[in-house]
Amino acid sequence: MTEFITITGARENNLRDVTLRIPKGRLTVFTGVSGSGKSSVVFDTIAVESQRQLNETYTWFVRNRLPKYERPHADALEDLTPAIVVDQRPIGGHSRSTVGTMTDVYSVLRVLFSRHGSPSAGAATAYSFNDPSGMCPGCDGLGRTVRPDWDRILDPRRSLADGAVRFPPFAAGTWQGQAYTNTADLDPHKPVGEFTAAEREFLMRGRPGSKVSVNGSGGTWTTEYEGLADRFERLYLKRDLSGMSQKTRDLVREFLVEGTCPECRGARLNAAALATRIDGRTIADCTRMQVTDLIAVLKEIDDPVALPIARAAVAALERIEAIGLGYLSLDRETATLSGGEGQRLKTVRHLGSSLTGMTYIFDEPSVGLHPRDVGRLGDLLLRLRDKGNTVLVVEHDPDVIALADHVVDMGPGAGVDGGRVVFEGTPGELAGSGTLTGRCLRRRTAVKEEVRPATGGLWVKGAGRHNLRDVTVEFPTGVLTAVTGVAGSGKSTLVAEFTDAHPDAVVVDQSSIGISARSTPATYLGIMDTVRRIFARETGTDPGLFSFNSAGACGTCEGRGIIHTDLAFMDPVTTTCHDCEGRRFKEEVLRLTVGGRSIADVLELTADQALGFFDDAGVRRRLRALRDVGLTYLTLGQPLSTLSGGERQRIKLATRLHRTGAVYVLDEPTTGLHMADVAGLVALLDRLVDAGNTVIVVEHNLDVIARADWVIDLGPDGGRDGGRVVFEGTPRQLALADGTFTGEHLRRTVRGEGR
Repeated sequence: MTEFITITGARENNLRDVTLRIPKGRLTVFTGVSGSGKSSVVFDTIAVESQRQLNETYTWFVRNRLPKYERPHADALEDLTPAIVVDQRPIGGHSRSTVGTMTDVYSVLRVLFSRHGSPSAGAATAYSFNDPSGMCPGCDGLGRTVRPDWDRILDPRRSLADGAVRFPPFAAGTWQGQAYTNTADLDPHKPVGEFTAAEREFLMRGRPGSKVSVNGSGGTWTTEYEGLADRFERLYLKRDLSGMSQKTRDLVREFLVEGTCPECRGARLNAAALATRIDGRTIADCTRMQVTDLIAVLKEIDDPVALPIARAAVAALERIEAIGLGYLSLDRETATLSGGEGQRLKTVRHLGSSLTGMTYIFDEPSVGLHPRDVGRLGDLLLRLRDKGNTVLVVEHDPDVIALADHVVDMGPGAGVDGGRVVFEGTPGELAGSGTLTGRCLRRRTAVKEEVRPATGGLWVKGAGRHNLRDVTVEFPTGVLTAVTGVAGSGKSTLVAEFTDAHPDAVVVDQSSIGISARSTPATYLGIMDTVRRIFARETGTDPGLFSFNSAGACGTCEGRGIIHTDLAFMDPVTTTCHDCEGRRFKEEVLRLTVGGRSIADVLELTADQALGFFDDAGVRRRLRALRDVGLTYLTLGQPLSTLSGGERQRIKLATRLHRTGAVYVLDEPTTGLHMADVAGLVALLDRLVDAGNTVIVVEHNLDVIARADWVIDLGPDGGRDGGRVVFEGTPRQLALADGTFTGEHLRRTVRGEGR
């Protein structure tokens, strides 16, 4: 068996003819600043080619139904092994997806209750809230009901003609509203509150065969009368709101009431499933428990039939506990998990596998982890390696880097200044090298000695959402505040309570930005319309000519710059458009110039270069925002789909900068950032505060915490063992405090004992 994965001449994205030999059966960490090419090597080259070749082993029929991968731009990739990718994409999931269903532990519990519970409701499907045989009929297995708020929709003091229906699409005068003011069965001038029971029933549900005449632009016609309640439910409750416009979704939600299902009381299951018990507990009782508590309960089962099933559940639950998620419950919806929690749950699914000789690829698995929990993550990575697998990790955390058998540092810079291998060797050798990563590893963390005085305070009082324990806390204004604590301690919940109490705050969370192959920094920053108007004014033409999504688009590639050829069951092929040579525009548009540059030339400028080209104040302000977040190397026309996670986080931050007197709330802004980039981020936060703003960050990064003016630490642990404020004060005071994991790790870091 060969000992290395060999890459020759890789040229994906910004890679500069990269050639590498990666040792098999080892833990290799890829480091480098954001945008240096780490992900291009690991994900866009190794992972894509491994998955592409694996798919080739299937029949044509199967391959036609699998995801299709294009061959990476490289001279050769040799001695690959099958790859399993654990990336940073949010696990998402709708309201039917829970921790239990995602990890398959709930499936084991369903078998356990069907075999060992009494009285049994039947087969395992009878305990599934996603199956008609098990779901609660009152809420269809959701555990909550959504119903129209008729107290808000109908004003009983008014008549139908006088605006009793307050839901705008059904209001008097609208096409749909005429059904209620024009029907002969109701008096349109009688207050709705004075309707008889029969009249109220007709208004809401109608009567078979009833007709009504309505007026429209095309004349008058007669149609079937549809009750107000029937119409609302058909149009807005029995359809997927996600397919409607944001404006419509927001409007409808104003007239809805969501609450716990009265039939199952949130348990999601029907009466038969909830009647089954093991040691007095229903399956819903089990899923509501913290994982740590459920492990203890299942270990008490000693029935010979149920014991193997219980042991399988315990083994899976102990893997969840081992990665620091023992505070979760199996009924927790996956959509409510943080990025770090979701990342670790995806990892759990592979720990029970007995496969060996695989390549496991992780994209910044330490995201969202408190320094205390990074050690647990390291143990998981080493366990995967020790089972005979190759583990590749893209990472910035010094503690994860220190675990590596081999390190590949990319750089030296980002974008066009990156894409090269600047170091290969051990973590110790990296720390002694002259690369940017090496210099950062040698740097000591120092806490801020002189903090800014607060100019006032913003309060959260009596917060009790999720695991918060009646928390009352003051957030000082005019300073940089870090909200810290281990995963599950209540940080994000407390900040959510803060933003609810102070809705004018500017929130930059971890949600992904909307991206497509046509999205660029210029369009995302909102400067493209101005650029088009400048070109139109200077050339005396129409602004639409300078859009590759409109009249100016190359007719051959439709403004994409590339031609994507789908070869059915074979690998797709992407080629540069031969007519526009990848520049996206028609030839006649490219001949129109401003300052000697065509619109395509301008889109090829970096943000730094563009600052020297544009005089427009609005464009320059937005470009300076890119500079402030360290993204001056991005070109204006670069597809956002090619940006790394850290770059996307920062470009989102750039769109919300440069306000005065604002309150900024940032959720883990260091996500995806190299240690050198973190220093730039802290400098940016300092500038925001110095400009008269209040900045609050939810953060685990010790360099950010050390440079804050004020720290609010939650804990002492996660889940039911958290939800309390265990410390308030300056970073210096935190480093001296007892009873806080954050203080303990900050103290060790300041002393140079690692992170």
